[in-house]
Amino acid sequence: MMWTTRDFGEMMNWESMPLGRRQLLQQFGGGLGGLAAATVLSSSTAEAKTMAFGPHFQPRAKRVIHLFMNGGPFQADLFDPKPSLVKYAGQRPEGADLLTERPTGGLLPSPFEFRPRGESGIPISDLLPKLSQHADDLCILRSMHADNPNHGPALLQMNNGTITPTRPSMGAWFLYGLGTENQNLPGYVVLCPGRPVRFSILWNSAFLPSANQGTYINHSNTNPTTMVPHLRNTKWDRETQEQQLELLRQLNTQHQSERPDESSLSARIDAMEKAFRMQFQASDAFDLNQETKETRESYGSGHFANGCLLARRLTERGVRFVQVYYGNGQPWDTHSNHNETVPKLCKDIDQPIAALLADLKQRGLLEETLIIWGGEFGRTPTSENGTGRDHNHHGFTMWMAGGGVKGGMTYGETDEFGFKAAVNKMHVHDMHATVLHLLGLNHEQLTYRHAGRDFRLTDVYGRVVQDILA
Repeated sequence: MMWTTRDFGEMMNWESMPLGRRQLLQQFGGGLGGLAAATVLSSSTAEAKTMAFGPHFQPRAKRVIHLFMNGGPFQADLFDPKPSLVKYAGQRPEGADLLTERPTGGLLPSPFEFRPRGESGIPISDLLPKLSQHADDLCILRSMHADNPNHGPALLQMNNGTITPTRPSMGAWFLYGLGTENQNLPGYVVLCPGRPVRFSILWNSAFLPSANQGTYINHSNTNPTTMVPHLRNTKWDRETQEQQLELLRQLNTQHQSERPDESSLSARIDAMEKAFRMQFQASDAFDLNQETKETRESYGSGHFANGCLLARRLTERGVRFVQVYYGNGQPWDTHSNHNETVPKLCKDIDQPIAALLADLKQRGLLEETLIIWGGEFGRTPTSENGTGRDHNHHGFTMWMAGGGVKGGMTYGETDEFGFKAAVNKMHVHDMHATVLHLLGLNHEQLTYRHAGRDFRLTDVYGRVVQDILA
């Protein structure tokens, strides 16, 4: 039996009750499994559905996995060897006075060895022996640079395209342009075992439709009911919930016919419907116990390993953008004991990333999935307090793989000591423009009118780096 507004009115005499329509809506919403609903019900954004208009041209990638090393790795430890750091250790060469967050001392060599890897011969550190086996899949970007040496603004620029905390995140722009491939799961998922600096503003949708914002999952505990709390409605069965949703649709239609200029309700209903559908598909997507023992062991153990495996499970189900934060806070922020901390961090990421690349390739997904690795900036080649390294936004390394980029290559160079980008400089705006291009989107045409101007992820900057495209 399907309820109607008349049936419900007779049962509850709702027209005479002192409940406003929004209060009634909220009462129903409380029983719908609150993940997506809780996120969007608090939003005042008007539009409900992703305003996707499809790609501007044939995409090379369908989806993105962003492996985010929050805190900022030191490029010369991993992918950009600098032998001059040994030759001039302890000295303060010209150019070392670039603005960072704190004063630093003399040059501090990296103690980690590099070797040529793969058929391409790319030098990669011994800290990453398993990832090194995939050297011919990596496009290493050695000349990245950004605008600010502080974590907060740098995180915002890397994730949102600007240091201003009121702009949509890149994942929100991806969904705005392309929509989602799976209507029963969020199109944008953020896996983080805690809280990075700035937290949810890094995956917000700002003035874009609220359906485009990221869904935050704390995957510290891999039990699906813990990762996605309140997903299952234990009070009402599926048929009852479907009846409630139908009633809400009818109420919504009646309400909007009387108020044609008010569209925010559509976003709320859309969120509730997705929350309802997620009860039955998200439990499956987030259940790592469905993987074979062999697959689980190939990724290793720990939160980052689980995050990489979850990223594969989500992308193969059509999730457009998955971010995997390395850890709580800023784990790569090595202001002290740098040389002791970095090997532990690298041990945690080496096996999972290598397994992710191999897994995607074996399933035929790597060609259409763009992997991005990096932090919000790098670190100084000079020492801080003797054993640490300060933030360095003037020159750092990221890499990409799959999704239409050339493998087995490096792009750009930093100077002799790794202070700043020097050859083929690549700004964060250029990186965003290139990623959008790989997704089939023209970064200059992907705009949204707000507050009297057209906004875009790359603001008024950015160029597509054609040299790295396959």
